[in-house]
Amino acid sequence: MAVLNLFSRFAVVLCLVMAARVCHAAGNGVQVMKHLKRFNKPSVKSIKSPDGDIIDCVPISNQAAFDHPSLKNHQIQMKPNFHPEGMNYESMKVSSEKHESITQLWHLNGNCAKGTIPVRRTKKEDILRASSINKYGKKTSQSIVAHPSSVGLDLINQNGHQHAIAYVEGEFYGAKATMNVWDPKIQQSNEFSLSQIWLLGGSFASDLNSIEVGWQVSPDLYGDNNTRFFTYWTSDAYQATGCYNLLCSGFIQINNEIALGASISPISKYHGSQYDISILVWKDPEQGNWWMQFGNGKVLGYWPGSLFSYLSGSATMVQWGGEVVNSASDGQHTTTQMGSGHFPEEGFGKSSYFRNVQLVDGSNSLRVPKNIETFTEEPNCYDVQTGKNDAWGSYIFYGGPGRNPNCQ
Repeated sequence: MAVLNLFSRFAVVLCLVMAARVCHAAGNGVQVMKHLKRFNKPSVKSIKSPDGDIIDCVPISNQAAFDHPSLKNHQIQMKPNFHPEGMNYESMKVSSEKHESITQLWHLNGNCAKGTIPVRRTKKEDILRASSINKYGKKTSQSIVAHPSSVGLDLINQNGHQHAIAYVEGEFYGAKATMNVWDPKIQQSNEFSLSQIWLLGGSFASDLNSIEVGWQVSPDLYGDNNTRFFTYWTSDAYQATGCYNLLCSGFIQINNEIALGASISPISKYHGSQYDISILVWKDPEQGNWWMQFGNGKVLGYWPGSLFSYLSGSATMVQWGGEVVNSASDGQHTTTQMGSGHFPEEGFGKSSYFRNVQLVDGSNSLRVPKNIETFTEEPNCYDVQTGKNDAWGSYIFYGGPGRNPNCQ
């Protein structure tokens, strides 16, 4: 009888545990569907990309940006009132170097009509790869932007993020650069490698404002190792606000040609053709919005000034360079590459670069930065160098292989 009672109690406990798991799974399923509905707005057309992505053509007025409380009655600004003026190195011909045009893979199978924007469809698997449903599409609150004058190296290294950047401090209203695009190898899925421009304001501890634009390889976020064009923003140091691409309300897209988060093609080859993209971010002095341009003339959209506190004025730091996550899961430094996976001293055709590096000043003019400085936590793993010449203006070479005989 005692044995029977014990067995009955065990059966009851087992049933309760299984029921709890079923309820938890069901609850997760409801949450996933709720998020998918929020991310994937009704579209007028869908395009299957060769890489497996689905690009939905969503009416401009139905995009996720307008879910933001402060943007409920926002009047869409269809073009900037002002555009920065200054030296355009893109129009100069460099006879000894070949820079090729670049596009996105989904363009091979169709396009979105004017009045709509291309949105990469979020799949259930995308959300389930995240550490939690609510963190999908967001950086962790421990994400640290490299800031050598205010953040100790111990704190940065504990977080596992490593950088190789060039930076300037002052008062800025935009930044520009042309960067070549690579496909760095990632050691494991919870790591990433990115190359981007940062526009920053506020303190780095709790209320950082940041606008970030560039390219990245992030298996956890996208489910593959493709190189993708991306954006990010935050107004509280990655704690609650902001996200990648269009995965939350905020950035307002007006362009029907470029999909945020979509694959870039083709990619630069070591000692071969170099493919690069030009990025310009600037503040409209009349409306206060931060605009983004891709290439020579494709204005993609803007971050409304109302999203920010410090960046409602100006940026106080601009950075150009690379970032990786070093999880050191096997007790050694990661083999995840930054940029091309080669050190900056190898130069053009082998290393990753930013050329035509410029800033937007208070008169809405593009100018070459002065007093540009560099920072990297471990130069034997990833390094950065700067320079100037007549063809490229101010330029930056950066990157590295990660683990190597001098980086353990």
